[in-house]
Amino acid sequence: MGAAPGPEGAGSLRKDSKVAVAKEQAVGAGRRQVTMKGLYFQQSSTNEEITFVFQERENLPATEDYYVKLQVKACALSQINTKLLAEMKMEKDFFPVGREVAGIVLDVGSKVSFFQPDDEVVGILPLDSEDPGLCEVVRVHEHYLVHKPEKVTWAEAAGTIRDGVQAYTALHYLSHLSPGKSVLIMDGASALGTIAIQLAHHRGARVISTACSLEDKQYLERLRPSLARVIDLSNGKAHVAESCLEETGGLGVDIVLDAGVRLYSKDDEPAVKLQPLPHKHDIITLLGVGGHWVTTEENLQLDPPDSHCLFLKGATVAFLNDEVWNLSNVQQGKYLSTYLKRCDGEVISWCF
Repeated sequence: MGAAPGPEGAGSLRKDSKVAVAKEQAVGAGRRQVTMKGLYFQQSSTNEEITFVFQERENLPATEDYYVKLQVKACALSQINTKLLAEMKMEKDFFPVGREVAGIVLDVGSKVSFFQPDDEVVGILPLDSEDPGLCEVVRVHEHYLVHKPEKVTWAEAAGTIRDGVQAYTALHYLSHLSPGKSVLIMDGASALGTIAIQLAHHRGARVISTACSLEDKQYLERLRPSLARVIDLSNGKAHVAESCLEETGGLGVDIVLDAGVRLYSKDDEPAVKLQPLPHKHDIITLLGVGGHWVTTEENLQLDPPDSHCLFLKGATVAFLNDEVWNLSNVQQGKYLSTYLKRCDGEVISWCF
C-alpha cells in the first residue's frame, strides 16, 4: 500500500486540479468564441461599383424568443435589389449576401413553436437580416422558415424557394388560377417561367409560353405535359398577340404572366432594353374578357385608351413584387408554407 500524500503532495494535487479546471474553462470559452466568415457586398458612393468581401463574425448570440439558429447546408444567390434597399431606407456600409437558405436547426428560442433541433428547414432571410446566407450558421425568426420536404434536396430547396413563391403568388393569389383556364407565361425557360408552367399544369390549365432563343424553344418543347404552343420570339417574326388569339379561337387568354414589357416603340425604347419583349398593347390585345395580367414591370404606364380597353374587357392588372410577402408581417410564413407543400416529389415532378 502506498503512503498517504503529505501536505506538499496534497497542495500539488490541488494545484493540478485548478490547472485542469482552468484549461477546461479556456477550451469552453474558445468554443464559444469561434469566428466564422460571411460574405457581404459593399457599394461605392457612386452606386456604380459593387465589391464583395468576406468578414469574420463572432459566434451568434444566444438563441432567444422566436429565433432559430440554423446550420446552413445550401444557399442560393439571387440578384441584390439595391434600388429597393434605397427606397426602404435599408442601405448599409456592408450588406449580407445570400438570402435563400436551407439547413438544419441547431437551437431554438423559448417561444419557438414550429421547430425543434435537428429539423430540416428552408426559408428566405428578411431584407434587414444582419446575417448572410453564405455563412456556416445564421440566426433567423421562425416565421421566415418552413419544414423542407423530405424528397427535396438541400440545393433544390434553396434554389427554387424564391422563384417558387413568386410563381405561386402570381398564379394563386393574384390571378386565381383554376382548371381549364388558358395561361400565357412569358420566357418559360427561365427559372420563374419553368416553375410557373409546372404549377399551371398541376392546376389543370392550358399553357402557352414564349422562347427567347432556339435553345429555350427546344427546352420548352421537351417539357411534359406538353405546352399548348411555344412562341419563338428570337427571330422577330412571331407575333405574340396573333399567336395567342389563334390558339384560343379569338377569345384571348385568361391569365398573362409577363417577364417585362416594352412601354414604347422600338425606335423610342432605350438600347439596354432592346430584347424580345412584347409591347404592352400586345398584352392588352391578347387578354380575354375577365382576364388577369400579372406584370413584373414596376414602371408600367397605361394611357387612357389602354385603361379603357381593359375596362371594356373587365380585366385586371396586378403587380408581382417578389418581396411583398417579406415586407408584410401579415404574410410572413403563409406563402412559404403553402408553396412548399407542393414541392414534394410525390405531388409535382420538378424539372431542373
